[in-house]
Amino acid sequence: MSAPPPPTVEALLAEGRSRLATATFRPPPREAALLLARVLGLSEAQVMARGEHPVPEAAAARFRHLLARRLAGEPVAYLFGEREFYGRPFRVDRRVLIPRPETEHLVEAALGLALPAAPRILDVGTGSGILAVTLALEIPAARVVATDLSPGAVAVAAGNARRHGVGGRVRLVAADLVAGLELAGFDLVVSNPPYIAPAEAAELSPEITGWEPHLALFASDHGLAVVRRLLAAAAALRPGAEVLLEIGRGQAAELERAASASPLQFVTAWQDYSHIPRVVRLQRRPS
Repeated sequence: MSAPPPPTVEALLAEGRSRLATATFRPPPREAALLLARVLGLSEAQVMARGEHPVPEAAAARFRHLLARRLAGEPVAYLFGEREFYGRPFRVDRRVLIPRPETEHLVEAALGLALPAAPRILDVGTGSGILAVTLALEIPAARVVATDLSPGAVAVAAGNARRHGVGGRVRLVAADLVAGLELAGFDLVVSNPPYIAPAEAAELSPEITGWEPHLALFASDHGLAVVRRLLAAAAALRPGAEVLLEIGRGQAAELERAASASPLQFVTAWQDYSHIPRVVRLQRRPS
């Protein structure tokens, strides 16, 4: 008795879409094509154009394994081990947050500042290193220090710095925010700190709460505990030094109030793609 023919691309896509439709977190049907493309080493468009092509059983098994992990809620970025940010691929795993498009606004804000020709930049809570590495690449004369409390995150960020050829200009430090650093030497501080209130966890997708590191997501005091610590630490910055922070929905007004009682002055805020104030600019006040 002969073995059954291998499944076709079209059959596997249909199977994948059908199974994804049963997931409670509602993944888009196109993820079936993304997973199959990954297994086959093709683009999504190439997969869609090869519906009748047979898929070897080993590849079909790998596709079904990825699909099972996706149905368990594991984000696609962790399945693939990378996510694009500012047009570049960055390695990610469960030790770090998955980069979001909103954080690109922080990069744009930084590039629009009147910084020195060879600025010293501090990235606080670097995670996968997307801000530190991207700014080092976009400002070739910059020297960057990046901190994170998680040794695992520091390891991921260091790997991304080496991957993009800026390992010599991005120094990684395992530290709680800015502990042990001399802040007076920095021209710009950037940070995407944890800013989600724990009470809001129930509103988030299980893809986030079940997989991404809570240390990088949640902060007490309505999500502002870490931000307030950064504002207090800013007393050590030189007058005129710039600070750019990513914040959550509804936090801009409270941050402006908090800044008024800190060494920083609130300058402006930029909205994200959903018209939510997402990045704020502050400056160290004159002494």
